[in-house]
Amino acid sequence: MQQPVMSSLSKKIKTIQDNNQQAQKTIKKDSVTYVPKTKSERTTSRKNHVRKLKEEREGRICVRYKCGLIKTMQFVMGQRPGWVEVADEDGEWDFSWCDLSWFRDNYFSYMEEHVRINHFRKCYELTRKNLMVKNLKRYKKNLERDVGQEELRCDFFPCTFELPSEYHIFVEEFKKCPGNTWIMKPVAKSQGRGIFLFRKLKDIIDWKRDSTRTEELRDGPQVESYVVQRYIENPYLINSRKFDLRVYVLVTSFNPLKAWLYRDGFARFSTTRFTLSIIDDKYMHLTNVAIQKTAPDYDPDKGGKWLIQQLRRYLTAKHGRGTVETLFAEMDNIFIRSLQSVQNVIINDKHCFELYGYDILLDQNLKPWLLEVNASPSYAASSREDFELKCRLLGDTLNVVDMEGVLTGKEKRVGGYDLMWNDGPVYREDVNLEAVESSCLTANTHLGCVNDRDKQLRQLLKPFPGQKKTQL
Repeated sequence: MQQPVMSSLSKKIKTIQDNNQQAQKTIKKDSVTYVPKTKSERTTSRKNHVRKLKEEREGRICVRYKCGLIKTMQFVMGQRPGWVEVADEDGEWDFSWCDLSWFRDNYFSYMEEHVRINHFRKCYELTRKNLMVKNLKRYKKNLERDVGQEELRCDFFPCTFELPSEYHIFVEEFKKCPGNTWIMKPVAKSQGRGIFLFRKLKDIIDWKRDSTRTEELRDGPQVESYVVQRYIENPYLINSRKFDLRVYVLVTSFNPLKAWLYRDGFARFSTTRFTLSIIDDKYMHLTNVAIQKTAPDYDPDKGGKWLIQQLRRYLTAKHGRGTVETLFAEMDNIFIRSLQSVQNVIINDKHCFELYGYDILLDQNLKPWLLEVNASPSYAASSREDFELKCRLLGDTLNVVDMEGVLTGKEKRVGGYDLMWNDGPVYREDVNLEAVESSCLTANTHLGCVNDRDKQLRQLLKPFPGQKKTQL
């Protein structure tokens, strides 16, 4: 079932690219460029750009975009009215969806007012495993100093150390609880590569050697940096199988912090029944799709996933609505606290936005644990349902970024996104603010609830009398 979906997608993308190449010949004079030509052009405001886009929206090209080799993203952008792909490597663009390596090599110190790009500088402060923990530890320490017991709301990441630099500190903690299981993760790899579990110090002897090198050997080859974490030995199981959650958070500003939570997401299941008696089975302990799809009993039609709405219904039926609402409120807290921990180290830029993929694990007590945050979450589809979810996600991301200039800036919801933080907590329309406790930070969130995005977008973009309808 998977192959026809992707084959059909490739044909659609090819058709879109052919049309775009033909359209390139007509846009050189009509499109807005991010490259400054004269002093007057450098003072052109976004307001004037938006007015021009509105004038050109009907039947004419208004947004030129560049996109990396992400088929789902290419498909979504190609379907968007008034958007055309810039095929030329050196071509001028208004919007770029790029990978991190291209961003690092090509970030421009100057961009015109309307230009947008999908990464912030120093975004790795949240997405590299060692830096994420470092920033969370500092943030937690500051909370403990400033507000006392509130720091307890930062106990959502496992005990973690960086190796080899913190090897000796780790050994002290290791000896306090002999027999515990620990997990090793490379700080800069993804898709489960390089991860392994251990219970004996001899299994990580290479990191001990590297941490005790003499000065003469400091310049020699060093082992790769890892983080070592206490393994969550009591994960919540469904049908005896471990799973984790992938949740999407869109940040459009870090200063002030403005973050949106997407209603859709999914649970990724392992294909092997869980037991702690075996720690070297990657199909049992690692839920990454890149690993699970190589398992002998992997089902490509289902993709080893549940929609997060399905998971929420299951948990509600088993544990009750109140318990599940508390669980999801605790996940909201994870998103906000983690973003606040890097708010002052990630470089804010009005031209930038970032779509993060959060990986969350639940334990048997329904406590959520933050595993990692991804700056370039996978958009590859493992099934038709997965493809449709990611098309909705990416389409609504473009709706929030709003290159067309159709939003007022006061919206609390755009498609499947709910505004969860806007320089402070955002509350639902039906909440009595006097009854809301100060600790309830993210009331306007609907993760795992119905995503009636089509209906909401029709209402949101409903034209005024005499105004032509906008399609997004």
